[in-house]
Parts: sequence; C-alpha cells; structure tokens
Amino acid sequence: MRILVVEDEPGISNFLKQGLEEESFAVDTADNGKSGLELALSGEYDLLLLDWMLPGISGIELTRIFRKDFPDTPIIFLTAKDTLDETIFGLQSGANDYIKKPFHFEELLMRIRVQLRGKSPSDEKLTLGPISLFPDRHLVLRNEKEIQLTQKEFALLEYLIRNKNKVCRRTRIIESVWDIHFEYNTGVIDVFINSLRKKLDIAKEEDWIQTIRGVGYMAKDA
Repeated sequence: MRILVVEDEPGISNFLKQGLEEESFAVDTADNGKSGLELALSGEYDLLLLDWMLPGISGIELTRIFRKDFPDTPIIFLTAKDTLDETIFGLQSGANDYIKKPFHFEELLMRIRVQLRGKSPSDEKLTLGPISLFPDRHLVLRNEKEIQLTQKEFALLEYLIRNKNKVCRRTRIIESVWDIHFEYNTGVIDVFINSLRKKLDIAKEEDWIQTIRGVGYMAKDA
C-alpha cells in the first residue's frame, strides 16, 4: 500500500514516513499543498494523510479538487483544529477521518488500517491487451497462459498498467517501483522493460508498452 503524506512540519513528516515505512507502507511526502496535489492526482496512492493548514493550497482545497477524480481514496486529516464545527467542515469537504495533533502513532496506524480494510484487492484484475494481471495473487497471464515474472518485473508492469494511456516518466517509475528518491541512473528501467517485452512475447507491431523517447514509457491497448 502506498501513502501520501502532505505535511509542512519536517519533524512530523519525517516521523510519519519512518513509522509507516517500518509498518511496510510505501510513503511519499510533500511539504506544501501544490506539490501535494500534483502527487495526489497521479492516482498512485491508496490513502492520503493531509495537514489542514498548508502553504499554497490548504488541505481542505486539496481534498475538494482531489475528490473530483478520486471519490473513493481514503483521506485522513492531521490538524490542531478540534472544534465540532471544524470537524464537521473537514469531513464534509471529503475527508474520511480526522485526528488531532498531537497524536499517538499507534492510534493513527489503527485509523489507517480501518480505512484500508475495505480495500480488498483479491478480485482485482488489471488488463493490457491480452495480458491480465492479478495484484493480490501476484499472477500474470497472457491469453490464459501464466507468465513467470520477478518481483520487480511484476511491480513495473503493474505500475504501467495502473497508469495505462498515461506517459510514465522515468523519474516517477524509479520512485514508485524502486522507491528511490534521489538522483539515480534510470537505465535499469530499460533492462526491465526489455525483459518484460520478451517474457510477455510482445511483438513490435503489438506495442503494448510504448517507448516515449527522452521521457519514459506508456502502456497502451493497441
């Protein structure tokens, strides 16, 4: 599960990132509303943790914009605001839950798990042409024939299919699939793309995974 933390206090942001990663979540962070919204709208996150008061765009405004495209992704507000009217206002803006600062990490973790409990991926099926991917079972089929992929190959294919018909930039791929957030030689992506094309038996004329030169890759149904 991938979580986006939008929090402008570095101490809290680092605390949350470290704690959640220790609980096996993948975590991205942003320290202002604008960059947080850009990340959120990528659609890569299973849950958002938002501070209410943020530079640029407030957590309330971020939520309202985000909800237009992602009505079902859970959002939890982290804030010092605690009056009844403020709580109702925050929930009416589109938040699923609300926790007051300062908070105990164990309580936040419980609230996160409650929000994610209903996200059952067991029946989820992602498709790309004749390719079917089942995230929960770590299973890939082409025309009903099972294809054996490594963990990273599977994660890369899943990322591309989840972002089907969108250009996936190399930097975002390396951040999302390899969880690397510093300058890194992205040439490793090309190696894995070539391996995927070979294992999935993708012919040039099918072009299910297209190369966008100088930018990245895009999964697209022919």
